[in-house]
Parts: sequence; C-alpha cells; structure tokens
Amino acid sequence: MRLLWKLVILLPLINSCAGEGRFSRPIFIQEPQDVIFPLDLSRSEIILTCTANGYPSPHYRWKQNGTDIDFGMTYHYRLDGGSLAISSPRTDQDIGIYQCLATNPVGTILSRKAKLQFAYIEDFETKTRSTVSVREGQGVVLLCGPPPHFGELSYAWTFNDSPLYVQEDKRRFVSQDTGNLYFAKVEPSDVGNYTCFVTNKEAHRSVQGPPTPLVLRTDGVMGEYEPKIEVRFPETIQAAKDSSINLECFALGNPVPDISWRRLDGSPMPGKIKYSKSQAILEIPKFQQEDEGFYECIAGNLRGRNLAKGQLIFYAPPEWEQKIQNTYLSIYDSLFWECKASGNPNPSYTWLKNGQRLNTEERIQIENGTLIITMLNISDSGIYQCAAENKYQTIYANAELRVLASAPDFSKNPIKKISIVQVGGDISIECKPNAFPKASISWKRGTENLKQSKRVLFLEDGSLKICNVTRADAGSYTCVATNQFGNGKSSGGLIVKERTIITVPPSKMDVTVGESIVLPCQVSHDPTMEVLFVWYFNGDIIDLKKGVAHFERIGGESVGDLMIRNIQLGHSGKYLCTVQTTLERLSAVADIIVRGPPGPPEDVKVEHISSTTSQLSWRPGPDNNSPIQIFTIQTRTPFSVGWQAVATVPEILNGQTYNATVVGLSPWVEYEFRVVAGNNIGIGEPSKPSELLRTKASVPNVAPGNINGGGGSRSELVITWEAIPEELQNGEGFGYIIMFRPVGTTAWMKERVALVESSKFIYRNESIMPLSPFEVKVGVYNNEGEGSLSTVTIVYSGEDEPQLAPRGTSVQSFSASEMEVSWNAIAWNRNTGRVLGYEVLYWTDNSKESMIGKIRVSGNVTTKNITGLRANTIYFASVRAYNTAGTGPSSPPVNVTTKKSPPSQPPANIAWKLSNSKLCLNWEHVKTMENESEVLGYKVSIYFFI
Repeated sequence: MRLLWKLVILLPLINSCAGEGRFSRPIFIQEPQDVIFPLDLSRSEIILTCTANGYPSPHYRWKQNGTDIDFGMTYHYRLDGGSLAISSPRTDQDIGIYQCLATNPVGTILSRKAKLQFAYIEDFETKTRSTVSVREGQGVVLLCGPPPHFGELSYAWTFNDSPLYVQEDKRRFVSQDTGNLYFAKVEPSDVGNYTCFVTNKEAHRSVQGPPTPLVLRTDGVMGEYEPKIEVRFPETIQAAKDSSINLECFALGNPVPDISWRRLDGSPMPGKIKYSKSQAILEIPKFQQEDEGFYECIAGNLRGRNLAKGQLIFYAPPEWEQKIQNTYLSIYDSLFWECKASGNPNPSYTWLKNGQRLNTEERIQIENGTLIITMLNISDSGIYQCAAENKYQTIYANAELRVLASAPDFSKNPIKKISIVQVGGDISIECKPNAFPKASISWKRGTENLKQSKRVLFLEDGSLKICNVTRADAGSYTCVATNQFGNGKSSGGLIVKERTIITVPPSKMDVTVGESIVLPCQVSHDPTMEVLFVWYFNGDIIDLKKGVAHFERIGGESVGDLMIRNIQLGHSGKYLCTVQTTLERLSAVADIIVRGPPGPPEDVKVEHISSTTSQLSWRPGPDNNSPIQIFTIQTRTPFSVGWQAVATVPEILNGQTYNATVVGLSPWVEYEFRVVAGNNIGIGEPSKPSELLRTKASVPNVAPGNINGGGGSRSELVITWEAIPEELQNGEGFGYIIMFRPVGTTAWMKERVALVESSKFIYRNESIMPLSPFEVKVGVYNNEGEGSLSTVTIVYSGEDEPQLAPRGTSVQSFSASEMEVSWNAIAWNRNTGRVLGYEVLYWTDNSKESMIGKIRVSGNVTTKNITGLRANTIYFASVRAYNTAGTGPSSPPVNVTTKKSPPSQPPANIAWKLSNSKLCLNWEHVKTMENESEVLGYKVSIYFFI
C-alpha cells in the first residue's frame, strides 16, 4: 500500500512540473555517424554529432567501446551540446565504437553505433626497382606494391616524363584492386620508365613510387599464345544492397584477348550494367537481391580462351518493417510490443530500457522481436528500445511506456452540460473519466440513485442510455466514478423536445418540358427548434444560395417547397427533401418524370443506293419518356436549299420502323440523309447526317425548255435553249442533241453539243436564205444514252443588215438642253432587209467628240427627243435602221444649235406697296450675259399665309 500511495502523490507533481506541456521522451534529431579521419590532421578536433529533442531538455553521456566516458577525468574529451568533441585525436587511444545516450526524467535512449577510424598512407621505399625485361609480343605485369595504409586507394601510372596518366585500352590495364599495370602484349613503343601513383582520398594524400624500367629482350619475338587471366575477381564477394560493385578481369595473350562476361545460371545480364572501354571492368550499380549469383569472365583469342568466375552474395543491413509506438497503460495492465526488421542475413533482436539491456525474468518475456510485461507497475515506465542487428549494422526503434495510476478525474472529459432528445427517441450520455485503473460507474437522477430497467441501460463503457424518451425523463443526471485511488463525479442536464414530422411530402409528378412545377415539403416541429431544408437531386445537393438555374426555394419557416421553372429533360429523377434540426434528420423522396420530344436518332446508315432510291437504317435515340410515334427522313444536296422531307416506302414510318427506302431521288446527285423522330410532345432534334453518297447514273429525262433562236449573220441558223441544271443531268458525259429542218421538209439534221454549260448552237450554210423558217427541237444525252426531246419550235435563220438609209431627217432645238430628231420610215422587203427599229447618232463639231450619243427606238417610231445637251452648241444628228444582223447605212447628217441658257441673275431691288386691295411691285430690269438668251418677260409668284 505504501507504493500505491506514493504513486498517487508523485503523478500530479510530474504533470505540474511540465508547465503548459507534458513531459516528452528524448528523440534523436542527429545521431553519430561513422568517421574515417585523416591521420595527418591529428592535431585537429573530431566532432561526433548527437542532438535530441525532449521535455525537459535531455542531458548527454557517451560510451566508447561499451565503457562510459568520464568527462571529469580528462580534457581530451568534452561535450559540445550533445556532441562529443575529441581534441588532438590519437589512433592508439581514440579508435573504436562510440554511442550517445540522451536522458531526461522520462528515460534514456541509446544512439546507433558510430565507428571512428584513422586514414593514412606512408611513403614508398626509395629503393631503386629492378628492370623488367620482356620479349616483344609477350605479356607483362608491372607491380605497384603500395606502402602501408588505411583507407580506400586509387591507382594511376605515368610513362617516362609525361604528366598524363597511362590510358586503359584493350592492351593495357591498371587494376584498382592490386594497383598493378598489365600489358596483354608488349610492343616496342612500350619501352621506358613507369611510375605508380597511389591516392588515399580519405587521408587527403597521394604518394609516388620509384620508376620501374621496361626494356625489350634481344633474343627474339614472342609468338602467339592463348590467354592467361592475370586479374581475377574474388571467388566470393559480399555485395551490400544499393552498393556499386566492380568486377575486374584482364588477360595476357598474343593476339590481345577479347573480354566478355556472362551469368552462369543463364539469366540475362541486368540492363543497368556498365562496362569499361576494354570490357575489363564490369560495374553493377545499385546492387539488389536479383543481381546475386555466379558471374564468369571469358578471355579469348585465336589460340584459345581462359575463364574466371566468382559468386556475388547479396547482403542488406536491417531495415524496419514494424516499429514500436508510444504506449500509455494503466497500472496492473499488460504490455505487448513487437518489432520487425528485414535484412540479409536475418537480424537478431535485443531490448533495452533506458539504455540498459533487458533480460527475461518473472514478469518480462522476450522472444525474438516481442516484449511482454505483465502486471505493470510505475517502475516499468521509461524509454524502451528494440535493437535489430546483423553483422553489418544495428538499428534502434524507440518508444515510451508510461504506466498510469490515478483517481477518477472528469476535468478533461466532463459529462455534456446539456443533452437534447426528442420524445420517443433514444439518448446516450457518455461518462468517460480519466481513471487508472478503470473506475466503476454508477448514475444518479437528481439526488436519487438510478436503477436499470427496460428503458434505462448502463452500458459497458459507463455511458447511460435511455430508450423511448418521455417528457418525464427530463432533468439532471450525475455520473459517479470510483477506483482504489478515490472517486469523482460529473453532472449534466437532459432536455426533451417534440418530434419533427413531414406533414406535406413531395409527390410523384409527370410533366412536360418547359413547364414550371412546385415540389411541396412542409413540416410540423418543436417551436424552439430551428428547421433547415436541404434538397437533393439524384444524390447531389441543390445549392440554392448560388442561384442555380431553374431551381427556387419558396415558402416560410416551416415550408421548404421547391419550385422548378422551365423544367428540362435533364431534371428527370429523384428529388429528396431533407429536414434537419439539431436532433434529427428526416427526408422524403419523389420521382419526377419530364417528358419531351425524342432525342436525335443514331447511327444513320445508307445500306444501298440506286439511281432514284436509297435504303436507310437507323437506331432510335432516347424517347425522353414519351414513346416515339413517327420517323421522317430528310435529304440535302448541293443544289437544295436546306433539308427537305422525301417520299419513302413505306410511306408512313411508325415508331417501330428502323429502316426504309427513299424514293424519287435524282440520278447522279450527291445526297446526305438524316432522320427526325416525333412523339406526342413534338418533333425532336435531327440525327447526324449520313455520309455523302452519289446516286447511280441514268439516261437524262428532262428536255431543255424555252427553245428559241434567230438572228445571227446571213446563212446562219441560231438556236438557243435553257441549259439543264447539273442536278437533272443524270450522269457524266452530258450534252445536247440539236435537231432541225427547213419548214416543209421531212429529213431532220442532227448535231451534238458536248459542252454541259452550252445554251446556244449556230448552224452555217451558204444555201440558207435570210429569214428562212426552220422546225427545231433540242434533246439531251449522257454516257447512259439519249434522253427526252423538246417540242418543235419555229426558228428563223439569220438576215442581212438593212440596205436603205432613212430619208427626210430633220432636227430642231426646243431649249438649251433639248432637241428633237425626226425622219421618214423605210418601206422594206426581204431584199432590202428587215427593219426592227432605228438608231439615232448625235455629236458636236468638236473634233475631240466624234460621237457623244447613240439612242435606239424600236418599231415604226420616227421621232426621238434627246436631252442633257449643252446650251448654245451646234449638234449634228444622223439616223440608221437596224435588225438582228446589224445596222444599215446612215442618213445624211443634219445640225441644229441649241438655244442659249436662261438668265442666271434674279431681278434686284424688289419693292412693294399695298394700297387698299392693290399690291404694286417694282424691280430692276435683268441684264443678260452674252451667252444667255434675252429676257422676254417676268413671272410673279404670290404666296398666301393663313
């Protein structure tokens, strides 16, 4: 009991010490990393970083090779925040494994292991190297022999005094494993001194060996021999996940061997593999499990081949698959934690508490990655770490275990102050105090203990549930919680409201496109409750606040009617009215069917087409909730004005007919077809047009009209007609057939006019007498044959121009701008030429205006007034007859001078005097100009204003 009382006292103290925030465990932000330090910088300082968050802020300590570092005993080590600073590091003292520990009142965490090593490389011995003597064509190896060192090395060679490194090719190779320089086959140009350069990047130092002389022997040239592999990769290589692996293979031989690679299991080489220029290095970047296996290098030339092989074994340091999480448990509860990590080889697991290793004991069970602690007590609180380790790395997962013990406390979860429920409803009042261990719960109504009944239930989580609530259930309710550390209570009130009922729900409606309707939604409800109406259409909310087209809310507080104006087909569907209060949500649904004209038919196809018919098929579009009753087929051609309905077989296409034959089409015309559907509501939108197709050709069946002619020259018969439009030509190769004969004869002459646009034909024959009558008819033809002929029309042949000039020509002037020309009519006959009318020519004596006018009159007219002339000017005039052949000779010219212009100035100084009924006017006489006619009198105009 002493322990339990102590816990009750300590826990509030811990929470209050945290101020505004609770204690939080240390969490590493930075952990120490492996360091390889250059030895020649040993007078400097090494920093192993370690930083952790937590509240209160953690303090730090360090371990070297598992032993705590005592900072009070030496100035060699010091703390820089949480990081470890090592001054003037020494290889004999400081090399090893380091770990950082961060501690606060919640507990301690242990960092990852960090390895500290020192990189160095010594100088080469200065001893002169022996001369290497070799025959031309022989292979040779020049040894580098790097000096003692630690850290990764890279190698390069120079030749004689050249500052450039020896470049790798198929004949020469520098191994980055041994540092040696290999010649597959020595040539005379290789003779000279070779020097090996070794670089230790981690030690920041390069060293140069003594030169090695290479000379040729004089006792002959090496003959051809089979390859001998001098650079081999190890038989077994451990390859880390995501690392880059280089395999080296180089052979001596004459001729120079070719290098190739393969996998012994027959699988293809990974696509990511890279090769050096000489193929002597195989690089596998980002090594993965599927890349492991046996690899083989083949060196071959004309004399044979040699093989080298080795196995790549995949390994991976541990990676977490499942970590432990912070856990807060009540005293006497049990803890179960499990952590899992992947790795190759499989990792083993250890558990630590506050940086110290845990072992299995009475209450603690450890098996692989699981930790079980039963009957928890306060001393079990702390920071736990699961460590997953294989031979390549150790990783840690951290979590806090907090064991809690306290009396019931409602400060964070009090009972709801006011609970509201409707008559007949159910209500649950939650009671969830913080209590460790869990508290037992009892309830009071007012001051009376509450007992369970059919309506009143005590739930397992401590909540109180009242079913089928009545008005009498209103009042105050108190939850009382008790455990061994004490008790607590919290109270709240229950208010009972009347239920909400939808009194007028929306009902099913059947409407036509364009109508406006109202969907009712009216309720009765508790007067103290606010009601919110929300409408949904096919599951989507209708946001009336955004001014959605067509929809409008009408009505008062208890009325949520929805008006739909100008309803459209897309408005068919389910309409849900929801009524929401703070206590409940009611709804009522109604189906609205909107009927409209049918949608456009689909997939219109022309299945067969002849010269005058076409077979069509289609699929009906949506009927828009009203059955389709009729279909109509329309056509369009390049010659039609828009779409036009056409005759079909069957004549009437009912709503179940999906194919028909269109009749009455014109041959050899391009047609498009579309289909329109109709129902009781109206005619719908047309389908998309069919593809453009041409009807088959046939013999033309329309004869030319308006056959006419006449005119032309002597010995010509001119025949004219109206051209047949393209849509009636019925096929290619269209033309006209001209048939004619003199009146009174029986034999027809026949001519063809192949030009489609032609509307005129001229027949010439010297034997034709002027104005001879001919019977004429015009027909049509195309590649399919000859078609119809027009009816017979009389057309006269051409005639001569008139041979006589008019007589008695005279001219007189009527004003300054007008004159009249007159003449005698010609008495004509066939010999003198027919007269159809007369042509009057007029001009001035100005040589620049040889002809200023020409006017024709038809028939027997023998006078013509000419206006628009210049004043006081001499005009000449002549007359000649004309007919269809042209004009005849002109009459002798006559002339006349037009009158002068009238006075241009008005009378001046007009004065008037009114005496009784007399008005006397006086004015000055107008003096005319030389080019104006004399004044003969004056015109007085009087205006009366009433």
